[in-house]
Amino acid sequence: MRKSEVTALVIILTPIIISIYSYPLMPETIASHWNVQGEADAHMSKFWGLFFLPFFSIGLLLLFILIPKIDPLKANVEKFRKYYDGFVVLAVGFFFYLHLLTVFWNVGIRFGMIQFLQPAFAILFYYCGILIENAKMNWFIGIRTPWTLSNEKVWEKTHNTGGKLFKIAGVVTLFGVFFPAYAIFFILLPVILAAFYSTAYSYFEYQRQLR
Repeated sequence: MRKSEVTALVIILTPIIISIYSYPLMPETIASHWNVQGEADAHMSKFWGLFFLPFFSIGLLLLFILIPKIDPLKANVEKFRKYYDGFVVLAVGFFFYLHLLTVFWNVGIRFGMIQFLQPAFAILFYYCGILIENAKMNWFIGIRTPWTLSNEKVWEKTHNTGGKLFKIAGVVTLFGVFFPAYAIFFILLPVILAAFYSTAYSYFEYQRQLR
């Protein structure tokens, strides 16, 4: 296994251990979803509430391991593999952090869930920008539109622009910590705008390349 995969596996095993330890301390149903006001609005059984995210992370890690092996352009994936490996660790780390927040909440520690998630989303979005900037043409990772997949120059220009936008989205997301009443908008709007602009950019850049 690659070093990043071993690291990710250790990160995943840690919340499983935490879940086993905290299982007797939990109520029979635990909060599992929070609305935009940070109020718990959905619940799961104790077992699934404690083990769903670790199990999901295991499936996610298996998918991450598989993608470079099955991509028809796997040689291109290897060119930015260190950034991809970093994203694998970061992604499972994100769900570990979410799992910890869920455990803390359900043992009675109250806090603004959306606000506490803000820095994690900011880091995730910013690193997505780094990954996007360095991604070479492939079928699974990056801004995969019909136009980027049809022209390598369009791919490069779109990913250069999109990467910067996702990094900006990460910075803007972090500012939501200071505006808890609007925290969810600081998470959603920047990344949606970055994704929409990058998609549109790929189309217009492709048309420009045809002239």
